[in-house]
Amino acid sequence: MASALWALSLILASLSSAALAGVPRRPVDVPFGRNYYPTWAFDHIKYLNGGSEVQLYLDKYTGTGFQSKGSYLFGHFSMYIKMVPGDSAGTVTAFYLSSLNSEHDEIDFEFLGNRTGQPYILQTNVFTGGKGNREQRIYLWFDPSKEYHRYSVLWNMYQIVFYVDDVPIRVFKNSNDLGVKYPFNQPMKIYNSLWNADDWATRGGLEKTDWSKAPFIATYRGFHIDGCEASVEAKFCATQGKRWWDQAEFRDLDAAQWQRLRWVRSKYTIYNYCTDRKRYPQVPPECARDRDI
Repeated sequence: MASALWALSLILASLSSAALAGVPRRPVDVPFGRNYYPTWAFDHIKYLNGGSEVQLYLDKYTGTGFQSKGSYLFGHFSMYIKMVPGDSAGTVTAFYLSSLNSEHDEIDFEFLGNRTGQPYILQTNVFTGGKGNREQRIYLWFDPSKEYHRYSVLWNMYQIVFYVDDVPIRVFKNSNDLGVKYPFNQPMKIYNSLWNADDWATRGGLEKTDWSKAPFIATYRGFHIDGCEASVEAKFCATQGKRWWDQAEFRDLDAAQWQRLRWVRSKYTIYNYCTDRKRYPQVPPECARDRDI
């Protein structure tokens, strides 16, 4: 009970300070069609409330997905998502940014389903110049299938921050000076999808999708994008200080945000590549700057 009350107090504190320095402003919901369009299996997307919500369906034949109309270089991107309820083992609900070339950059939220009664796992990853293998996994402090929760990415020249309901759960600092590539010159599109990945998603592929429970349904709303359009020169996107997400207070987390991030790491982290000495005998150089060790 004490842990739950502490979690609630942190969330409320985060929400109450959302307009303060260092915390992305709360976006205004926009219709699906303003920023996004479906990309595959169009008959597996259902539009609700005049297009202010969409449902993605996964059955034994196919999943589905959608992507942004534009490509962006830096910005703040968020989505309210209600995950697949009940037995979701084998399914992956994804919200991510990705560039289009072979040495691509990518910023991932992947929600790994589980057997009924077991918690979802949220996996994040960052690819730079085609190199990934920077997985971190956490349990969430709530059931993400019960109601909508907001998942956000802040990406600027200084850092990438992953947020859950305004609580930072991961930071990836620009460590280009340490020899670590950072995504700063390849525009990215935003993608969302629901698909079957029972070869790896749940307990490393041991738990398979139970198709008798299909269709599996994830619901999205929000569709917020505040980014620098790829049609704008990259140099301008990198230096336009007038945009709120590129101002000085977004160059680092503030003290309260670092405290919330430490809380997530200590209470809910179940895997962090930065501390995996079997995979990385030498600590990856960005991990110290991200305070991940």
